[in-house]
Amino acid sequence: MKVNWLPGAHQRHSPHYNERPPGCAASLLVVHCISLPAGQYGGTYIDDLFMGTLDCQAHPSFDSLQGVRVSAHCLIRRNGVVIQYVPFDKRAWHAGVSEFAGQDNCNDFSIGVELEGTDTTAYTEAQYQALAELTLWLQQQFPQLTRERIVGHSDIAPSRKHDPGVAFDWDKYFALLR
Repeated sequence: MKVNWLPGAHQRHSPHYNERPPGCAASLLVVHCISLPAGQYGGTYIDDLFMGTLDCQAHPSFDSLQGVRVSAHCLIRRNGVVIQYVPFDKRAWHAGVSEFAGQDNCNDFSIGVELEGTDTTAYTEAQYQALAELTLWLQQQFPQLTRERIVGHSDIAPSRKHDPGVAFDWDKYFALLR
């Protein structure tokens, strides 16, 4: 029996999700990064964005987020704390226009994990550890999530996205999955 909420994660129930298409299970893991404002960590802005409560007047860079409805399954803070926003059997809105292995609409068949950070700032040891633990747990729940089906946002939307970026150490992360 699949468990759709990560044990031990802080649970927040984002309104920004819907059902996966019939017969479509999670078979792709997409790693992202986010910080609001860019390069600033902590605070409530990421949570507010995923919960649909972001005050777009709070910072000039938030103007473009007016009316945006976005979520991820999980966010991993700089200190390694995992917050889950959407159950894994549901369709989070994290990938946007995307394609993997000839299949469009990656939100339909993926799990999205955001790392608090930027694509040019080193991620923390706690984040790598939490991401590896989450990945191993997800692979038990969804065996289709093989190493070949773990990608960055930049891999599924290369013309518009760069995350998790050059600062993300894929070799280090994959070594933790052994």
